Amino acid sequence: MKAIFVSKLYLRIWLAVVAAVTVLTLSAGWLWQRALDEDRAERDARVTRTIVVRNAALDVIGEAPARAVRVPGGGWEFEVVMNDGQKLFVLLPRPNRPENNPGRRAPAWLQTPTGFAWLLGFVALAVALGAYPIVRRLTKRLEGLQKGVERWGDGDLSTRLPVQGQDEVAFLAERFNAAAERVQTLVKSHKSLLANASHELRSPLARIRMGLELLGRDGDGVSSQQRGEMARSIDELDQLIDEILLASRLDLRDASDVSTLGPTEEVDLVGLAAEECARTGADLEIAPGASSVLVQGHAKLLRRVLRNLLENARRYGLSTAGAGTPGSEEAEADVRLRLAVEQGAGRNAARTAVLWVEDRGPGVPVALRERIFEAFYRLPGASEREGGVGLGLSLVKTIVERHGGRVHCEDRPGGGARFVVSLPL
Repeated sequence: MKAIFVSKLYLRIWLAVVAAVTVLTLSAGWLWQRALDEDRAERDARVTRTIVVRNAALDVIGEAPARAVRVPGGGWEFEVVMNDGQKLFVLLPRPNRPENNPGRRAPAWLQTPTGFAWLLGFVALAVALGAYPIVRRLTKRLEGLQKGVERWGDGDLSTRLPVQGQDEVAFLAERFNAAAERVQTLVKSHKSLLANASHELRSPLARIRMGLELLGRDGDGVSSQQRGEMARSIDELDQLIDEILLASRLDLRDASDVSTLGPTEEVDLVGLAAEECARTGADLEIAPGASSVLVQGHAKLLRRVLRNLLENARRYGLSTAGAGTPGSEEAEADVRLRLAVEQGAGRNAARTAVLWVEDRGPGVPVALRERIFEAFYRLPGASEREGGVGLGLSLVKTIVERHGGRVHCEDRPGGGARFVVSLPL
């Protein structure tokens, strides 16, 4: 309960208004009650007096202090003891007032402590009911700002906040929109520059590749090992350009733009897994009930997920027999891809397709299992001859999240690494 009042600004403002009015009401009520008590004491003092009775000769025939007694409906009655011992009762009747003016300062129920407490309660309730809509209307605009900033922070750079009124909240929304527009323009220009530069690099790469082929035919003093090294470097550079172009198209800013990647379709994960395992020589294991797994998405991107994970496992997951010669043709990698369908908890829970890509390599330290999904990050000690530029796993995470899934790395029982991909069906 305390967390709700702390996190909601409109509740805190409303409670502050109610508390301030309540304190003001209590103070005014206390002063009013005190004035009523003083007035009552003064009236009581006026009816406690000395009564003097004289005869026609103005001689005092009776004198004694007397205290008035209220007679219901009749006024005040005084008791006076005469000099001869007799008692004389003097009645002061009430003044004649109109029926619509009874002359009472306050209702009888209000003159009691219980009635006064009820009055304060009614005042506090009226203030609370009246202040809530006003405070809620003010803070609702602040909540709109909060939701807009959260959407913008999640990657939707096209988010703009509505500008209403001319107060500080409207000024803040206007300044945010201006800053968001500048940031979006900057990201767009940066992305365009990156894509254009990557695209322009393909032409000189093609010319270098053609020159290498011509050089290989002539054989002018260039060994086959040198040509192979040059070809491998060109392939790595070509792969880097291809991954940079794909990463620029997968920018979160275009998450809602259908024209960026085209419409989605039903993709058979079993077919993709079989093709990619055949290409890389990995083992494929299909769990019972997963003979046909259809996922709504982009076939090209999901194929890239499987290919990057399998290539990564083949590159760094060498078996113990070949671990001493990384990158050699004789080294064999123990790579396996498993595919299953899991049912979520609950009666109406959605099903999920789960892929496991496992290897028998050295594994990934626990402290680095999140960082390996960062762009251009490579594990310490990774050799350049093993290939890769550090974009493969970053693309895997981006593509999986674009399809509403999750990916993480964990240990494989018996040694090695295991990458787990979950995609909603």
